[in-house]
Amino acid sequence: MSFLDLLNKRYATKAMNGEVVPEDKINNILEAIRLAPTSSGLQPFEVFVISNKETKAQIREIAWNQSQVTDCSHLLVFAAWDNYTADRINHMFDLTNEIRGFKNEGWENYRQMLLDGYPKREAKTNFEHAARQTYIALMAGMAQATFEGVDSTPMEGFDNDALDKILGLGEKNLRSTLLLPIGYRNAEKDWLVNLVKVRKPMDELITSIK
Repeated sequence: MSFLDLLNKRYATKAMNGEVVPEDKINNILEAIRLAPTSSGLQPFEVFVISNKETKAQIREIAWNQSQVTDCSHLLVFAAWDNYTADRINHMFDLTNEIRGFKNEGWENYRQMLLDGYPKREAKTNFEHAARQTYIALMAGMAQATFEGVDSTPMEGFDNDALDKILGLGEKNLRSTLLLPIGYRNAEKDWLVNLVKVRKPMDELITSIK
């Protein structure tokens, strides 16, 4: 199956059946998220993997009572850094040097450029930038889930502040951005399962400038 076939196959699953997704498939989805590109390679977010029924029930209450939150196998919560700090930036650059086994002058100059700029900006600006990176990682996770034969549903419909309190994200200097329930569809209860995918035609979406 080609990547385009996967994109045509996936849809935002509206009802899940509670079946547990095997651990190896979950690990592959998380690895795809880990490998997703991010601005300057900083990976300014964390992902919380929730299978605890009580915690999922709490989250459902502040997520418009969407059934996928409790009926999924695993609920992924994407949480972005609340700010860029020197420690966070240095950690990723130091990790890069450690893994690659050498220091590069150009890379170190780039580190300093970020250190001179990012921490001085408003926290709101930095959070919004970090939050955008979670959407890139989300897509990688959804694509891998489809490859694994697993359904998923990207969600922004929840009370971010309430979720942050449930998971204690503030103490970790994180703020929630997205939910991604992972599981298997309940076709009998899912009104969207057999509907044709609708997207704009190419000539409405794409403009070529030559």
